Amino acid sequence: MKNPINASDKFAKSYRKNFVFNSINMIWFMVIVICFTALPDISFSKSVPMVPATFSDIADEARPAVVNIRTTKNIKGGGRVFNHFFGQPFGGGGDEMFRQFMEPFMQQQPRQYEQNSLGSGFIVSSEGYIVTNNHVIEGADSISVKMYDNKEYSAKLVGRDPKTDLALIKIDAKGLTSLKLGNSSDLKVGTWVVAIGSPFGLEQTVTAGIVSAKGRILGSGPYDDFIQTDASINPGNSGGPLLNLEGEVIGINTAIIQSGQGIGFAIPSDLAKGIVEQLKNSGQVTRGWLGVAIQDITPELAEYYGITNREGALVGTVYKDHPADKAGIRAGDMIIKVNDEPVKTSRDLSSSIARHAVGEKVDITLIRDGQLKTVQVTLTKRNDSEQFEQSLSQSENGQFDELGMNLSVINDQIASRFGYDPRTKGLVVIEIEPDSKAAISGIRVGDVLREVNHRAVDNINQYNAILKQTQKGSSLQLLFIRGNASFIAVRLVK
Repeated sequence: MKNPINASDKFAKSYRKNFVFNSINMIWFMVIVICFTALPDISFSKSVPMVPATFSDIADEARPAVVNIRTTKNIKGGGRVFNHFFGQPFGGGGDEMFRQFMEPFMQQQPRQYEQNSLGSGFIVSSEGYIVTNNHVIEGADSISVKMYDNKEYSAKLVGRDPKTDLALIKIDAKGLTSLKLGNSSDLKVGTWVVAIGSPFGLEQTVTAGIVSAKGRILGSGPYDDFIQTDASINPGNSGGPLLNLEGEVIGINTAIIQSGQGIGFAIPSDLAKGIVEQLKNSGQVTRGWLGVAIQDITPELAEYYGITNREGALVGTVYKDHPADKAGIRAGDMIIKVNDEPVKTSRDLSSSIARHAVGEKVDITLIRDGQLKTVQVTLTKRNDSEQFEQSLSQSENGQFDELGMNLSVINDQIASRFGYDPRTKGLVVIEIEPDSKAAISGIRVGDVLREVNHRAVDNINQYNAILKQTQKGSSLQLLFIRGNASFIAVRLVK
């Protein structure tokens, strides 16, 4: 017969079991508390609405000021087909036989036809001024504007600016709903925006997206500074507004990438404001002109000048008797500020100067020989038709140095041949030996050698003396000016 279990033993076993169980639970509880305490704080400092509840209020307020633009252009001479066959597409003059053969057939085609185009625009004043793209109305013989309420008006061209692809037209109407040009500089990447226009002729189409990027350069002109957006933009949207959530125009829709999806571009409103005002007041745009050829600071130039910060615009050439020359700016100066506006790239400098009026005085802050200097420049009118850069000529035979260059002083004949001022200091590269050190480094015929190891070279004797003093295997730093505009720094081993 088995001994009966004592009551106290049962109690002890039960206590030990519960104690172990509770201890395990307590340990897990502490682990969980520690883990959650260790998690990073992912809360936002302020409420961030991810998607607006609706865009309808913006659309309702803005759409009455958005217009559809239709243009007509009379094309003479049989149009593109006729011109392709008889416009000497290959530049020759011997197509008379082909003309005699084909012209009877081509005469059956209309020698004049109408070319139509569609675009968008928006009203910027109650008196009927409308902003659109230059490419929407360029060359048009007639411009028609269709309003939100389906009323149609004939419009006249006030002025246009091909450099920025902006144009201003006007209709004879009063009391119109207009849109305000906002500040695109305040726009942040990721901000919601709304586009309104007539893609493919579908009037009053509203699309929404975000600002994908700012400061995009597409190569369409010297003042590229596009806003990139994924708000749907298609052919026909050109000239329409890009709006922020306050209903202000912060961009003028102007370009798309045909092979891209969700990629559109708009001209910033800050750039458009001054252009629109000038067009309204005078029908044309005049830009301030400094009178320099500039370039960005390459890593090679930064090494040559011993600088770590590559921000700024390097002056390659100062045009004689132009504003910069009169103010004492020199080739080799690095411009870092216009008034209080920082200059980070050469494009920044071009855009900044262009925004200032002709005759205005601006303070140019620059670095020269490591020293900070400020000069005041009175801007003149930029003449876009004036050519400041000239092409280079072919080389001629001569004696090569040990680096593979044939150099010449700049006389009247050399200056005329390569497009330089006869007073330009330095030695012109008139020939490069194939497969030489100079050829491999990228030096070109027509480059002007200005310095070797930071020492000026104005004649062959100076250059040869520096080469002679340099030991075999040592580095040579050469500074060239190319195309009467850009500095090029090259490092070679002797």
